[in-house]
Amino acid sequence: MSTADSGRRARQVLAATSISYTIVLLDASIVNVALEQISSTLNSDVSGLQWIVNAYTLTFASFLMTGGTLGDRLGARNIYLAGLAVFTLASALCGFAPDLSTLALARALQGIGSAMLVPCSLSLINQAYPDPARRSAAIGVWMGCGGIAMACGPLLGGVLIHWFSWRSIFFANLPLGLAGIGLTWSVARDQAIRSRHFDFSGQILAIIALGSLIAVLIEGPALGWHSPPVGAGIVLCGVAGFLFLRIETRQPHPMLPLAFFRNRLFAASAFASLISAFVFYGVLFTFSIYYQRAAGYSPLQAGLAFLPMTVMVALGGLISSRLARIFGARWSMCLAFGLYAIGALGMLLVRPEAPYAIAILPMLAIGLAAGFVSPAATAPAMGTVEKSRAGVAAAVLNSARQTGAALGVAIFGAFIAALQPFETAMHVVLGIVAATALAAAMVWWLCSRPALRPLPA
Repeated sequence: MSTADSGRRARQVLAATSISYTIVLLDASIVNVALEQISSTLNSDVSGLQWIVNAYTLTFASFLMTGGTLGDRLGARNIYLAGLAVFTLASALCGFAPDLSTLALARALQGIGSAMLVPCSLSLINQAYPDPARRSAAIGVWMGCGGIAMACGPLLGGVLIHWFSWRSIFFANLPLGLAGIGLTWSVARDQAIRSRHFDFSGQILAIIALGSLIAVLIEGPALGWHSPPVGAGIVLCGVAGFLFLRIETRQPHPMLPLAFFRNRLFAASAFASLISAFVFYGVLFTFSIYYQRAAGYSPLQAGLAFLPMTVMVALGGLISSRLARIFGARWSMCLAFGLYAIGALGMLLVRPEAPYAIAILPMLAIGLAAGFVSPAATAPAMGTVEKSRAGVAAAVLNSARQTGAALGVAIFGAFIAALQPFETAMHVVLGIVAATALAAAMVWWLCSRPALRPLPA
């Protein structure tokens, strides 16, 4: 293959994978401004709205590592195309969903598609850009597109809902998904497919443990924490979690290599990723309900209200590596979690009757922290593992983020459902955010002393 042909193929791969990452992160943020309209159209309470958000996040988190393994075994291009097709089809099903259950199932299918295409998109970029400098620049473009999508999601969702309906936010994925499939279709198949063991038992137990935990948190306020279904869910979660850890400890090729967590810096990075997603997506869910239910904003007004926070997410990602170089990962990460706490405490001053301007500075702080933490936590963690295990390590960190997002929506939603009036629940949520962020800063400070040696292969 000539240099010109190789460059053209690389650009084609980058365009296709950037489109896929755009719609994945767009879908993660755009749905929040539609929650109130979905609630009124499909007669949903808070727990129903939690399932709409978490059906996607839960399956995304549960199947991420499986998606990477399937890409290694069957070819990244093949699994990427299959994942993009599943996501696009599921988006159409979301748009046509006649009831809440169908919408939640379609959202779960979207999460499975995302879990297939996201790890494989990175594999395709690695193959298309063998030069490290060009690969780094390509990944920067890929992540930048995701950051822009995250920033634009609530505003774009507000515009679509204003002119059409909540269903349009899902139909908007269709042309992007089809464009990604068209660009990837002509990409050559993987030249080498590595054979990796598929951890069926670990995958099933992970889904049961995480799924039952989220179900208990969502349904507990409605059914009662002492009800038999909730009690059964707690027992199921505990048993499945115990068996999962036991199997992963003895499994020669585990889905979740627990050896990674023997390194305190990697463990701290995974914890920081989980807590950051827990805080940000839980706050995004809470603020979405606040602005439309308590403050009476329309979806378009809510999308505009989120703009300071989401724009700072994109900016935080862009300046993360530079700030970490200047101040060091240890200090800058603690500062980011401090910004989370400051933003949460600042939002305690916000009232439905108060001017919107009061919320701008706290939302800027929360958005900047959210954008900074993810790349800042990833870089030191990846430095603790051998290159041959980098893909699995990245999947672990991504799974931690998605698990944190699911827990944030479930736990904060539980407080919203249990406490009235809404302002009381919101104040409790913001207090939890501040305390959790400060605790995460302390954990990071204690664990991020000079990096330990890489784990042996």
